[in-house]
Amino acid sequence: MICYGPRVYEGDVLAGNWRRPGKGKIPEVPAERDLVVEDADSGFCGAVVACDKEAVTLEDRFGRRRLFPLAPAAFLLEGRPVTLVRPVAAATGPRRSASGSIAVEGLRARVARQSRIYVEGVHDAALVEKIWGHDLRVEGVVVEYLEGVDDLPAIVAEFGPEPGRRLGVLVDHLVQGSKESRIAAEITSPDVLVVGHPYIDIWQAVKPSVLRIPAWPEVPRGVPWKEGVIAALGWGIEPAQAWRKILGAVSTYADLEPELLGRVEELIDFVTEAP
Repeated sequence: MICYGPRVYEGDVLAGNWRRPGKGKIPEVPAERDLVVEDADSGFCGAVVACDKEAVTLEDRFGRRRLFPLAPAAFLLEGRPVTLVRPVAAATGPRRSASGSIAVEGLRARVARQSRIYVEGVHDAALVEKIWGHDLRVEGVVVEYLEGVDDLPAIVAEFGPEPGRRLGVLVDHLVQGSKESRIAAEITSPDVLVVGHPYIDIWQAVKPSVLRIPAWPEVPRGVPWKEGVIAALGWGIEPAQAWRKILGAVSTYADLEPELLGRVEELIDFVTEAP
């Protein structure tokens, strides 16, 4: 099923009320990835890219994504009404960690390396632990948070990086011309790798669809970013509660933007590389 424009069906599938009792059982179809369906109400047509117990995300041929509830008879498959259901997870094959790596069964954490990964804040550390915690324990890598990067050159000097004692640093908002980019440029040791993502805050590294919002709001200059986001979304809660809401919605690497995924994997590779 490929959707290039308005679908024309033989007869009118919406004629009468095909959702009403007595019209026959609507088949249930697992929302497997890449299954192409059409939302019966809006006409939005796309392939399944994600599905949880309550909603499915479709992506159309232009790359636009929309989230739809898993309501009875809410979709059309080849012009016929169906009810999408969450796929049953396969029981075969190796178990995967939240980062997508093969989980090590019966893991006993490796003795910590001298090398470290530093992140900016406690929220960054919590997100890295939730997704990469298993991998970090396998490799014996400790993650610590800095509470900002203003003093990064002094922190690096105090750490004393050298071969076998490497330091990886994850920085928020590492874009050309930013304060963070100027600070990162001061670090020249070959045993330190400073990488970053383009987001103002680690919150933005969580895909909006995971939180069932269309996008992260734009916050005017001069307004504290977290408070501005909370106000724009109408959540009416404190930043600490908002973070718990965000972190609680994240379960696997697929819930995060690739700009963060690649950087964390790069840091883990760097600090675990043999001298």
